[in-house]
Amino acid sequence: MKNKNNVIKIGGSLLFTEKRTIDSEKIIAFSKIFKSSENPGTHIIICGGGLIAREYIDAVRSFEGSEALCDIFGIEISRINSKLIIASLKNLAYPQVPKSIEELSTAMLFNKIIVMGGLQPGQSTTSVALEVAEFTGAKELVILTDVPGIYDKDPKKFDDAILLRHLTFDQLQELILKNSDNKQAAAGEYRIFDAVSLQVLKRSNIKVIILSGKDLNEFKKYWNGEKDILGTIISND
Repeated sequence: MKNKNNVIKIGGSLLFTEKRTIDSEKIIAFSKIFKSSENPGTHIIICGGGLIAREYIDAVRSFEGSEALCDIFGIEISRINSKLIIASLKNLAYPQVPKSIEELSTAMLFNKIIVMGGLQPGQSTTSVALEVAEFTGAKELVILTDVPGIYDKDPKKFDDAILLRHLTFDQLQELILKNSDNKQAAAGEYRIFDAVSLQVLKRSNIKVIILSGKDLNEFKKYWNGEKDILGTIISND
């Protein structure tokens, strides 16, 4: 079992099947990992909005809504996704979704697993996860996504994309700048890391581990303290 006060960010799309229905089995399996711990402690899970949030955002854009309004929709969906995990965790979880760092600090007094989504427009849930890790003094942040880690280019578009097993903060910055475009901060744009997240990472000096959350096997191995896991580690060590 990992130590207390770990921060885990799970992509919202991992909670849904390819047919865009709620993947109850995946949510139960994810929750079971925490339930298997003798003393789960105050772990904090940050849940993204995922593909459902992006559908709402696309609709708002079709109404010529602002990017700030799109962000608000994304935040609300991420909080609804968070409530799914809370429902699965039952009495192990703090029953409410904190909507600010102040609410998070109150929730931490109850020694429960805390699940939260976005906080404010213009901020990705990855940035939220890093901010929460920094605030709580977590040593590591685990990011579960739909690919095994960070690649040198988009693995969904390029068959020859190479998984990068270790990156320093400077190397990550170079990769972000290389792949950035004018939509970098647009609501609902999917990036494992963005420029804002990078700045929080560099100031906090937190070790980040990116794993596939598709079948949860790598996350189980991480949770059990195994060292041979497939993913990307971001640190300056």
